[in-house]
Amino acid sequence: EVQLVESGGGMVQPGGSLRLSCAVSGFTFSSFHMSWVRQAPGKGLEWVSRISSAGGTTSYADSVKGRFTISRDNAKNTLYLQMTSLKPEDTALYYCARGWGLGDYRGQGTQVTVSS
Repeated sequence: EVQLVESGGGMVQPGGSLRLSCAVSGFTFSSFHMSWVRQAPGKGLEWVSRISSAGGTTSYADSVKGRFTISRDNAKNTLYLQMTSLKPEDTALYYCARGWGLGDYRGQGTQVTVSS
């Protein structure tokens, strides 16, 4: 069974940082590209970032470029998203996804709230 479990969300003040993690099981993690997507209150899913299976290629949405860093540890079957300089508009439920774009499997998400 494919499982993706996100963690690391929380409430942070504008300008703060958080590191999200996504632990996966049920498939060969190192064989798949992975993505982070988010859903803000009242809005649809938005692609945030993606990373190739070996970690050598990354890309970011313009809204987070320069502030977020995606990475992975294939030995630990874990995907990460380091978020810095957080803004109120980054408030959303963050999901890790298997594959490019919105992915074919997603976890339950972890909530990130940026507020003073």
